[in-house]
Amino acid sequence: MSATPGLVLPDFPWDSLVPFADRARAHPDGIVDLSIGSPVDPTPAVIRDAVVAATDAHSYPATSGTGELRESIAAWFARRRGVIGLTAANTLPTIGSKELIAGLPLWLGLGAGDVVVFPTTAYPTYAIGAALAGATAVASDDPAQWPAETRLVWLNSPGNPDGRVLSVAELRAAVERARELGAVVVDDECYAELAWDAPYAGAPTPSILDPAVIGDSRHLVLAVYSLSKQSNLAGYRAGFVAGCSDLIAGLLAVRKHLGLIPPAPVQAAMTAALGDDAHVAKQRERYRARRSVLREALEAAGFRIDHSEAGLYLWATRGDDAWTTVAEMAELGILCAPGTYYGAGAGEHVRFAVTATDERIGAAATRLATSSN
Repeated sequence: MSATPGLVLPDFPWDSLVPFADRARAHPDGIVDLSIGSPVDPTPAVIRDAVVAATDAHSYPATSGTGELRESIAAWFARRRGVIGLTAANTLPTIGSKELIAGLPLWLGLGAGDVVVFPTTAYPTYAIGAALAGATAVASDDPAQWPAETRLVWLNSPGNPDGRVLSVAELRAAVERARELGAVVVDDECYAELAWDAPYAGAPTPSILDPAVIGDSRHLVLAVYSLSKQSNLAGYRAGFVAGCSDLIAGLLAVRKHLGLIPPAPVQAAMTAALGDDAHVAKQRERYRARRSVLREALEAAGFRIDHSEAGLYLWATRGDDAWTTVAEMAELGILCAPGTYYGAGAGEHVRFAVTATDERIGAAATRLATSSN
């Protein structure tokens, strides 16, 4: 419960995992924490060098980001996502992506009577953002079912927790329905560089800003991105939003009032990260290897992996209640996240992150093999 007058939020879900984490830590060989997708590998040198060079940050940075950063965002979209024609007016850096996701309904002026739609299996911050604005949160994957009162639609491709990738046709159908409703539509795309299965294996997944999706108009369409995953920058809080220039201008005006400014050294780090594809390819291969080891072990232990064609997670089930599986894994010293955190229909799934070291992933595989014998 929130202590803020007039605002009631649910308990932070991860707090309920604490007893299981304690049990997993008691394993003789220590915990294998696969519950949260926090990077464990070093931040690439090309990025750290850029930060070092920018440490004389005596002046206030621009809320809009440096011109170089905004141009690098546009160039990255063209080079990696097939989205051409973006300019600085179509881009804006953010302090990671979660603060934007949580704040967007409020900053768009949504309130009582307005509906925010988000995926049925989803990261909980979409619903929290609706609650902060006093809007109604509706979980729905079917555009035909979106209420007439819908003013904001969240898509998440590749999805967290399930790794589902929306096709160009599915993205287009969502955009078309949002346009019928006059709603803003935003795709949270932060795992786009981490695709594993055909047809996107080794290449970025489709962006909502692709002309094949939106045609020749970006009106009321945005894409949100984070460098935490692809560049090991979770501790830097480095994200951005791109798309409709009118929406970007409005968000910039709000953020100026609120003082939501990425620090100057972080802006330099983002510029360096967006200009270097080599470190992303190297990190992708690390995750590919870990994912392969963990997936094989989980399937041998009787799990079915659903979706998970992209992203940093394996969305798994053995047909049991999620908390039963969490408890069983904790006995093996493995911590995973229950599907109940991500939607009412996910009660039999758990999420395993592949963001652990090679050694810890190997330890998990060994424990799973021992348990299934």
